Amino acid sequence: MRLKASFFIVCFVTLHLSVFAQSKNVQLPANWYNLDLVESGYFGISTEKAYRELLTDKQPKQDVIVAVIDGGVDVNHPDLEHVLWTNKKEIAGNGIDDDKNGYVDDIHGWNFIGSKKGNLEFDNLELVRLLRIYKPKYQSTTNLTPLDSAQKEEFRLYKRMVGDFGKKYEDASNTFAVLIAINKVFEAAAKTANKAVPDYEDIERYKADDETEEQVKTIIRRGSRDEGGFDKFYKSVKDGYKQYDAMLKYNLNPNYDMRAELVGDDYSNSNERYYGNNDVKGPDAFHGTHVSGIIGADRTNALGIMGVANHVRIMAIRVVPTGDERDKDVANGIRYAVDNGAKVINMSFGKGYKWDKKVVDAAVKYAEEKGVLLVHAAGNDNQNNDIEENYPNKYFDSKEADAYREAHKKPLKPDFVPPLPTAQNGNMGGMGPGYNRTAVIKPVPVDSAKFNLPHANNWIEVGASAYKDDDNLKADFSNYGKYTVDVFAPGFLINSTIPDNKYEEADGTSMAAPVVSGLAALILSYYPELKPAQVRDIMMKSVAKVPHKIKYKNEKGENIRVPFSDICVSGGIVNAYNALKLAATYK
Repeated sequence: MRLKASFFIVCFVTLHLSVFAQSKNVQLPANWYNLDLVESGYFGISTEKAYRELLTDKQPKQDVIVAVIDGGVDVNHPDLEHVLWTNKKEIAGNGIDDDKNGYVDDIHGWNFIGSKKGNLEFDNLELVRLLRIYKPKYQSTTNLTPLDSAQKEEFRLYKRMVGDFGKKYEDASNTFAVLIAINKVFEAAAKTANKAVPDYEDIERYKADDETEEQVKTIIRRGSRDEGGFDKFYKSVKDGYKQYDAMLKYNLNPNYDMRAELVGDDYSNSNERYYGNNDVKGPDAFHGTHVSGIIGADRTNALGIMGVANHVRIMAIRVVPTGDERDKDVANGIRYAVDNGAKVINMSFGKGYKWDKKVVDAAVKYAEEKGVLLVHAAGNDNQNNDIEENYPNKYFDSKEADAYREAHKKPLKPDFVPPLPTAQNGNMGGMGPGYNRTAVIKPVPVDSAKFNLPHANNWIEVGASAYKDDDNLKADFSNYGKYTVDVFAPGFLINSTIPDNKYEEADGTSMAAPVVSGLAALILSYYPELKPAQVRDIMMKSVAKVPHKIKYKNEKGENIRVPFSDICVSGGIVNAYNALKLAATYK
């Protein structure tokens, strides 16, 4: 899942608006993430300082291919068209697999979620796909039902998923209800003013029909202030409406599944490699285009923005729909990138459940063998990844991991009799018993031993930071983890390329990961002899350390202040200037 809802809207709906949230009512330099903290006052990664002071008289030794595994890239954007990877062995448009790599006319990459019939735009969450499988097996099971050890594990998972589904459906329904109410006031105010789109004064002049509309006007006032103006808040609401409408219609709908019709692969065969089409843009390329611009938007023209890396080639690989990506597609995306010369792979996506982790693990190991660095976004749920599940990740399914889980397994809880199913408590589409928070199996306490289990050394996990060097430095939405999140990078109000030759600000660890991918490509363009683990080590050792405490809301809902080293391994923000200085002497 790629997108992040407006933090303000979600907080308002859940009735715990964070006093720690960063304000968007601020005008930032378009390239703040590339600036130096001491020189500018913005906690960027010192990219411009590095180019100016370290690279002026140096010549890069190679262009570095960075694969963007995402939801699509607009290859015609003027700030990207000259930095794209082009498959020179393929003749465009002739319908022939000229290079015989199994993919016809793959000029700038490949789309694994499409076919000749079209493209898959929406998909379920992995949670919903799993419930579709497990519900027939366990909906009538109790803790007294005789089960073997494997069935007990599946039953544990099923109970946890039922609870998670109920919560997600309830939260999405509540948020969507607020968005509907705000939209109604927008439309009513516009109609009263005889306009297509209202402005802030139209909202103020509009006479509310009832107490609910008066409350909505209060939300609009506060949202306009916190989002940096009415126009930005209006757009957030419209975007949020589309997102939550899709979430309820497709992501959380167990009756929706267009995979077979639109992709046409044998989904039961995770080793199938050759399917899809060459439409790397797809129906919604906002996210992947934004990510690509952060990595390598053309630094030699006078347009829009400048990416982190100069000598870079963007390879577009589409595997992420609006919904959760599928493990088979992720694995194939990684393998395609590796086989076609990528040295860095950006993965700004993630989910809370796995289906076939072993096929992803095998692809990660393949990338490691071939010398490719994987950069992954930590996620946007303000969750502790040391405790909560987050996929894909660098930890392999292994005998050691199985033994650890078995040793730390908790007994099943007594059955809980759920309330009668209603539309309000989450019994959507007959997915399972009514919303049941107590059915969620709580994760084990943090134990550092589990983070020494077999894992990839070519993987770096990235959290998102904000622009100001104060105790709000952790972006309010960013996941964190003392053992599982390696570094932080700018991911708040990041301006970058979007489809149709435009630029826009966006937030998320999805934006922080490409900052790190761009930095990795920058290092490799000058020091191509470095291995993935060495590039990772350089970026982690050269972070700008955060000496003060930061504040955030933890997994218990408590507002706390902790050292930055408590929320990531390195204890800091990646820094291009420091990294390039270290790379020059690294042994």
